[in-house]
Amino acid sequence: MKFDLIIIGAGPSGIFTALELVRRKSSQKILIVEEGKRIEQRSCPKEKTRYCISCKPNCHITTGFSGAGAFSDGKLSLSYEVGGDLPELIGSETVQDYIAYTDGIYLEFGADKKVEGLENTEAIKDIRRKAIEAGLKLVDCPIRHLGTEKAHEIYRDIQNYLLEAGVEILFDTFATDIVIEDGRAVGVKLVDSKTRTGEQIRYGNRIIAATGRKGAAWLEGICAKHGINRSAGTVDIGVRVEVRNEVMERVNHVLYESKLIGYPAPYRDKVRTFCQNPGGFVSQENYDDDLAVVNGHSYKSKKSENTNLAILSSHNFTQPFNQPIQYGRKVAKLVNMLGDGKILVQRYGDILDGKRTWQHELNQSNVQPTLPDAIAGDLTSAIPYRPMTNILKFIEAMNTVVPGIASRETLLYGPEIKFYSNKISLDQKFETNIQSLHCLGDASGWTRGLMMASVMGVYMGQLLYKEK
Repeated sequence: MKFDLIIIGAGPSGIFTALELVRRKSSQKILIVEEGKRIEQRSCPKEKTRYCISCKPNCHITTGFSGAGAFSDGKLSLSYEVGGDLPELIGSETVQDYIAYTDGIYLEFGADKKVEGLENTEAIKDIRRKAIEAGLKLVDCPIRHLGTEKAHEIYRDIQNYLLEAGVEILFDTFATDIVIEDGRAVGVKLVDSKTRTGEQIRYGNRIIAATGRKGAAWLEGICAKHGINRSAGTVDIGVRVEVRNEVMERVNHVLYESKLIGYPAPYRDKVRTFCQNPGGFVSQENYDDDLAVVNGHSYKSKKSENTNLAILSSHNFTQPFNQPIQYGRKVAKLVNMLGDGKILVQRYGDILDGKRTWQHELNQSNVQPTLPDAIAGDLTSAIPYRPMTNILKFIEAMNTVVPGIASRETLLYGPEIKFYSNKISLDQKFETNIQSLHCLGDASGWTRGLMMASVMGVYMGQLLYKEK
C-alpha cells in the first residue's frame, strides 16, 4: 500500500503537518502511525486509584493521539524566544509569523481567547527589577493557556477533523523501523503495539519521524542504525518545585508563567524555569522500561492550593559523548530506584540539612503534595552533584523575585528529565541526510513544547503542499 506521506507519531508536529495539508485541500494520501490509542480512549486510572498502576503496553498520559499534549497543562508560548532552536533553522521572524498563524488554528478549534502576560506592565517591570537584582533574566512570553481538560477537547476535534477528511490513522501500531533503499526512505515497518507481532510494511514517497519526547529514544536508535547525522544536544536535568499559591500569587497574577534564566556559580551552567502551573497538580509520566518522570498539569476549572514549576539545569557534553538521552534515562532510573519505581519528593530545607525527608514530616508541612503517591526520600543521592548544586543556587536566587520559594517546606520532586537532547541534523526543509526522511518536533531536538512543535508541523505541511 503506497502513500504520499507517512507520519510516525500523532503528536503536535505530526498532526499539524497533516492538518495543514488537509486545510489547504491537498490531494496527498496521508498515513499517520500511532503507538497509542484514539484520544477519547485515553484515560489515566490514577484519578480513581490515587496511585500509578503502570498501564501496559503504554502510559495513557504520554502515548496516543496528540502525545503528552492531550494531558499537559496546555500552555502555548507565543514568542519565538521560547520553545527550542527552530529559529536557527528558518529564522526568528519566520518563526514568529508562524506562531501567529498556528495560534489562529488553535483558536479556530476552541482555544481560550485570553492571552496571559500582556497586562500589568508596571508590575512586570518590578518583577524584572527584582530578577536583575538576583542575577536572573526574565523572559517576556505571552501565554495562551488551554488547560488540561480543554487541550483534550481541542485535540479530539482535530483528530476527528483529520479522520473525516480522509487521513488514515493506524492506532495501537508500533513502527519498528524505517525502510531505506539506496539512501532514500521508502517505507515503515509496523507491528501491533501490544503483541509486537503481525509485521507489515507501508510504503510512502516521504516519511516523517515525529515521535515526540516519548519516542526520542526510539529515534536515537534509528539514527544510530541507519547513519542519520545527529549531534548530542543539551541534556536538561531538573526537579519540579511545588509551593503554596500564596508564595507565587503575585507572579501568577501578573505573568501566569514566570520564565526565568540564570547562570549560578560556581559552574555557570544555564538554569531555567519551565512549565509553571498556578493552582496546578504535579503528575507522573511513564516511559518505556517503566521509567517514571515527573511533570505538572493545570486545569481551567479544577484548582489546587499549590503552584508547581520545573527548574532545569542544562548540560552540554563534548566528544566522545554521543548518548544524551541514555544519560538522562540513567539519572532518572537511579532516582526511580530510590523511590521503588515512584516519583521521589524532598523538602528544600532537608536538602540543606543533608538529610532525607520522611513521610511524617510531609504530613506536618504547610505544603501538601498534589502527587499523592510520591515517595518521601533523598533526591541528592541520585541526581548528580553539579545539576543539584545549580538547582539549589537557582532557588536561592529566585527567592529575591518570589519571596518564600526558598522556604524550608518547599517541595522538590524528581526526576524531571527532558528527552529532546538527540539533535538531528536537518536542512531548511527538515530533511535528514537520508533522502525523503524528515524529522519534526521534540524528538528531533529542535523544539520544546506544544506551540513550537505545532509550528514545525505547519511549516512542514506548507512545504509539502507547495511541492505538489
